Amino acid sequence: MRILLTGSSGWLGRFLAPMLRAQGHAVIGLDVAPGVDTDVIGSVADRALVDRVFAERGVEAVIHGGALHKPDIVRYPRQAFIDVNVSGTLHLLEAAARTGHDRFVMTSTTSLMISQAIRDEAGDAAVWLDEASGPIEPRNIYGVTKLAAEQLCRLAHRENGLATIVLRTSRFFPEDDDTNATPSGENLKANELLHRRLTVEDAARAHVVALDRAPEIGFGTFLLSAPTPFTRADCAELKRDAPAVIARHYPDAAALYAAKGWELPKSIGRVYDAALAGKLLGFRCETDFGTMLESLRANAPLPFAHDPSYVSPKEEIGAG
Repeated sequence: MRILLTGSSGWLGRFLAPMLRAQGHAVIGLDVAPGVDTDVIGSVADRALVDRVFAERGVEAVIHGGALHKPDIVRYPRQAFIDVNVSGTLHLLEAAARTGHDRFVMTSTTSLMISQAIRDEAGDAAVWLDEASGPIEPRNIYGVTKLAAEQLCRLAHRENGLATIVLRTSRFFPEDDDTNATPSGENLKANELLHRRLTVEDAARAHVVALDRAPEIGFGTFLLSAPTPFTRADCAELKRDAPAVIARHYPDAAALYAAKGWELPKSIGRVYDAALAGKLLGFRCETDFGTMLESLRANAPLPFAHDPSYVSPKEEIGAG
């Protein structure tokens, strides 16, 4: 298929485009910033540009990974989030329906599921989050606009029969967290594989699977995160004494961490459950906390990317 990939110069795009080509697809990359996988420079907020790409490039399917993200809140006005995340998604959906497409995959985010109450982690137990969690009350403009984009996808399926898969990805960014200082870097990313992170490679693989399964599923929203070892029964203890719960699943984790100078999380306030993606989408992340511990035991490279100097390509060129 000839696949339009938005966000092709971004962190996900640089992994996803080669995977699609390896499966025999032709990839048409669209991004505001140049990149090795980007053929068209421009924004999905530009309806005329989107229509022209569909008309001139023979687009047969869309993977919509382009968006303004949470770190962009301090860089761009709210209207920019509406223009890109909401209007841009609408432009793509309408063009796809108009040209008779049978599949559309959109990258969304678990961030939209985190209300301020969940963010504050004030309860006595960790919050268990899956596709049935709610009510959904996004705490910022990023979450608000991604939720609106999800609903546009749902509407496109209901009104136009466009098979649409929404993938709510947990964290996979390579840079340091802009809100957590301790622990930092690789230690934080390793901890998050327990409950709120996946690798960029797994995120890309999930999009490839979703593209293939979309016509069969019709419409679906799936949370993507590394498989958690925890169950709902662990939630109270995870909040009170996370190392004790971790030790039951991984008895040598504390020693491996100590040898590396790392810290296990003392408390865990939320857990993402990606079981539905395995059951209905047929996708399960290849890398999890156990995989990371195997790397520590073998003194091998860690199975996730960490690049504190990473800067979004659009910021490197000053694009919006």
